[in-house]
Amino acid sequence: MVTKFICQNGVRILVENLPYVRSVSMGIWVNVGSENESAEENGITHFIEHMLFKGTYSRTAKEIAESFDRIGGQLNAFTSKENTCYYAVTLDHHAIEAITMLADMFFHSKFEETDIERERQVIYEEMAMVEDTPDDDVDERLWSVMYPNHSMGAPILGTEETLSTFTKEKIESYIYENYTPDKVVISVAGNISNELVDKMISLFGQFTNSTHQTNKISKIPMFVPGKTIKESNTEQSHLVLGYEGLTVKDPDLVSLLVVNNILGDTTSSRLFQKVREEKALAYSIFSYYSAYEYAGAFMIYGGTSPDKLTTLEETILEITENIVNDGVSKIEIQYAKEQLESNLLLGLETSNDFMNRNAKNELIYGEERTVNQTLQELYDVNEESVNRVIQNLLTKTYASSVIKPAKGI
Repeated sequence: MVTKFICQNGVRILVENLPYVRSVSMGIWVNVGSENESAEENGITHFIEHMLFKGTYSRTAKEIAESFDRIGGQLNAFTSKENTCYYAVTLDHHAIEAITMLADMFFHSKFEETDIERERQVIYEEMAMVEDTPDDDVDERLWSVMYPNHSMGAPILGTEETLSTFTKEKIESYIYENYTPDKVVISVAGNISNELVDKMISLFGQFTNSTHQTNKISKIPMFVPGKTIKESNTEQSHLVLGYEGLTVKDPDLVSLLVVNNILGDTTSSRLFQKVREEKALAYSIFSYYSAYEYAGAFMIYGGTSPDKLTTLEETILEITENIVNDGVSKIEIQYAKEQLESNLLLGLETSNDFMNRNAKNELIYGEERTVNQTLQELYDVNEESVNRVIQNLLTKTYASSVIKPAKGI
């Protein structure tokens, strides 16, 4: 059961006590991601995520790292298109110390120019790493094709051009405009003491940055069935097909999970069995989806040798055409639902799993959604809803992204 405390400033604190564990997972979630950025700001949300680890007025970056290592804790963060999260996992008796350090990073980071320039170079290397990982790069390029006229299609890391413009003034201005109490959720799960709850309320209840009307999402993302091809120094060709998907609150989203499971999310899926097991066209073949508040995408990835690329795409389209024309069977739906139920329950084995789930539910729905509620939605999926999703998604024109070996390499 999740207990929600709402501070006077609007910060929400979610607490789920798990007395059978010895860990505490805590996350500072900010309802701000790369989608909130203007074109000139692209990448600044992720840049700020990095900078919060670079030192505060009372701790250097090294001291922050050493403090968490000393208590055997884990400290990390991530940026998505819609959210930023700073999180830590510690043993229960170190939880107050950990949340105090997280709060110090969140409120009192220095953003020194020397650190900004140093971290800029680190992120340039991160960009290069993505380019050297073609299955990541091909997906990133697909989003730029599917949503070319919206921040949803922009890279989370930004570009070399935008990254070069970030200064202390720009960072602090962006934080002032976007890191406001109404957008902050503190999610904590594990073996939690009353003292920890009091400490969190004390730390985050003093957050005084006012709420600003700065929503830069001025238009709903419009899906475009475009195409991009990149030649690179790779051995394989990489292909992703992207269909316009469902938003995170779409009532058919759970049915999409079932479609994804049947089509390409497992080793018994249609894509895996046909593409890899029968035709030996690829080692890696799978489908996946992303769902956001205003947009979504359903994608199919395959990697193969250049001479098999056309055959791979034709085979994928043959499989999607078959599922459109013939639908899926009751037994396929049953097996998919059983596997998804298992995945859900096995995905709630640690305090960190609960912390993440609770925060996402609050940010998306504004309330707790129990596991039983989610399971009931899964049980309610049937042939009609699954086939409706198939017809709505896979009959539309798709976008595609290809990375293939450069000629002469």
